[in-house]
Amino acid sequence: MTRRIRFNAFDMNCVAHQSPGLWRHPDDRSHRYKELSYWTELAALLERGRFDGLFIADVLGTYDVYGGDDRAALRQGAQIPVADPLLLVSAMAAVTEHLGFGVTTGTGFEHPYPFARRLSTLDHLTGGRIGWNVVTGYLPSAARNLGAGDQLDHDDRYDHAAEYLEVLYKLWEGSWDEDAVVRDPVRNIYVDPAKVHHIGHTGTHFTVPGVHLSEPSPQRTPVIYQAGASPRGVRFAAENAEAIFVAAPSKRVLAQTVAKIRDALEAAGRNRDAARVYALATLVTDATDDAARAKHEEYLSYASVEGGLVFMSGWMGIDLSRYDLDDPIGEVQSNAIRSAVAAFQEFDDDGREWTVRDIGRWAGIGGIGPVFVGSGETVADRLQEWAAETDVDGFNLAYAITPGTFEDVVRYVIPVLTERGAYPAEYVPGTLRNALFGRGDRLPAEHRGARYRLGGPGSTVLPDAVSRRVPEESAT
Repeated sequence: MTRRIRFNAFDMNCVAHQSPGLWRHPDDRSHRYKELSYWTELAALLERGRFDGLFIADVLGTYDVYGGDDRAALRQGAQIPVADPLLLVSAMAAVTEHLGFGVTTGTGFEHPYPFARRLSTLDHLTGGRIGWNVVTGYLPSAARNLGAGDQLDHDDRYDHAAEYLEVLYKLWEGSWDEDAVVRDPVRNIYVDPAKVHHIGHTGTHFTVPGVHLSEPSPQRTPVIYQAGASPRGVRFAAENAEAIFVAAPSKRVLAQTVAKIRDALEAAGRNRDAARVYALATLVTDATDDAARAKHEEYLSYASVEGGLVFMSGWMGIDLSRYDLDDPIGEVQSNAIRSAVAAFQEFDDDGREWTVRDIGRWAGIGGIGPVFVGSGETVADRLQEWAAETDVDGFNLAYAITPGTFEDVVRYVIPVLTERGAYPAEYVPGTLRNALFGRGDRLPAEHRGARYRLGGPGSTVLPDAVSRRVPEESAT
């Protein structure tokens, strides 16, 4: 049986996203990120290509590790300037019927109570096609500009995020009965008060006593996305995520990462396939291998080494400006850098020692994921090979130039995969959750969030004057 491959498109409300310097290419249109038509045209293109969704990244801060400030990031347009991702969704939903939308927001920068309403609103307006990428934050600049000295410690951020989601699950799953909205003009009752419940949450970080402000949306809880790679991040994802994004530069590393995620899902009491796993990749393709290679070389001529090092410094937490570009990687005092580059070198056949310049060049197109170059057939071969050997469900596709990279994927790669039976010929109708799993619109019973569902396994509605949901583990 041919293994199915799924695609997400990876973009951001900014210039160049994961390919610093490519904004200079004459065919790149990322500077149009401020125009609503850029996003509606992109959404329509992706729906023609039957992508699962458009995943919109975000940061609330600047990359200021490289050089000790944000001047290089500003020069390079390295995810700055950047605008809000959530405000794009309604317009894109209006020009599509099936495309899902995964939006990124951090748990450290907004109280969960208003955020719950914002996501419910988008789930209503999209007909159940919204997902939320949960991030705990990693840029110290974001914390400073919101009044904190730095981010919380790594594991503390996940503990904070776990309670953040607990509040959201209580609001989304446990505050409103399914039939609370009665719209009865004879009795003059729009909402039955007996069917709306105060959640009564009192925790370490949040106190939320009241009811959810929004009536139940098609999915109630949006599809939960996550991209944590640390042991604590993987455990958090295994407890909550339904789509998990990973970045691995080689098949060996990707296979290990996917296996670790599947094991963690099982340890969390869920099925090994309870979350779709997407690997970051960039596809440079054309009608022939030679044309694709020429296109790739052209793109490389625009890629910015400094921009790549700005990103790598932020991701790795080490200021690479302190090293000469031609210093060998052995001179860089960072285990994270060495392990990443060891994986990158698996793409090289000559066994050369990488330099700091090589790191920046690698990150110049598509970030830290692999770049597959070739005709539609050649790229399809590589994608199927990676999927078969790593157990990944699909690929989160970054762009070199936009919308050109996505246009090329739709034109050259998707027809080949479709003909081979490795890519869907049509969408599964319904909500994003149903499209991903084919098992309905709502969270499955084994998901952590389902514990907070009214009347569900392990839940209780207290019959006091202010009723509230209590999960099984804290019920008395």
